[in-house]
Amino acid sequence: MPESRHPIFRAVWWSSNLLLVSALLIVLLAGLREFSLRYYLDGFSDAIAPSVLSAEPKVQAILDWMRIEPSRAVATNLDTLSQRDPHVTLNYQQLLRVCGTATNAFLNLAREDDLVVRRLLLLGPDGNTKHVVAEVRLDRRWIVVDPTYHLIMRDSRGRLLTRQDLQNPAIFRQAVSSVSNYPLDYDYQRTTHVHLERVPLLVKLRLRRILDAIFPAWDEAADWSLLLERESFFYLALASVAALFLFSVRFLLGWYADSRLRIRRFHLRDRVLRAGSAFLTAPEIKE
Repeated sequence: MPESRHPIFRAVWWSSNLLLVSALLIVLLAGLREFSLRYYLDGFSDAIAPSVLSAEPKVQAILDWMRIEPSRAVATNLDTLSQRDPHVTLNYQQLLRVCGTATNAFLNLAREDDLVVRRLLLLGPDGNTKHVVAEVRLDRRWIVVDPTYHLIMRDSRGRLLTRQDLQNPAIFRQAVSSVSNYPLDYDYQRTTHVHLERVPLLVKLRLRRILDAIFPAWDEAADWSLLLERESFFYLALASVAALFLFSVRFLLGWYADSRLRIRRFHLRDRVLRAGSAFLTAPEIKE
């Protein structure tokens, strides 16, 4: 059956190919952006906390840099700054004083120093985020670090504290006693790693309840902050998923064309194999 008798299929076929090429191009560009960003962060973090240090001194070195580094830019309008670009969050004074961007800056540096870290959101009674801190994996425990106040949470005996420890009001007050005017309403009674409630549609779909029922530890199973708070990695992941999906669509369309419509079509695999064979085979020389 001639291919010209299937205009709808042809439109879908070429549209899927165009979308696949676009997705692969975005994967390439986002991958290059993520690679260059990690290269930048690796050098930045090595200058702050040498790799020879153990985990806890690395954390303290990053917090010390956030507190005392003098040479930072000052933005006249914060709305013009990208708050999910490490190049920006690491170099502007105002962003290192805001809990969300300060925590992102800490996480980006800590990851490049081979620390296992993640973001932790403190929620108020209304379910909104009131403060953002970080958790660092030290000695098989998730220790709380507050980058905004440059504080590793410890009790009066110097013991490192987890968010479960900080749910005790007395221990929480011990941990923040070294910081004057630390807001005592930044408690740990309600916490989360992914704030799905920021998206009204997900609330209506009760996505959190569904995920909790299927996989109760889903929000701790991955470093969601890397996906949600770094633009280049988010676009790389999104484009990769889109490319895999479009590859699947193209495969199914190819099967449908071959098995159902009996359309003669361009087979990329065969052309690549033939080109590879011609390239690798020694040429015949006519005498």
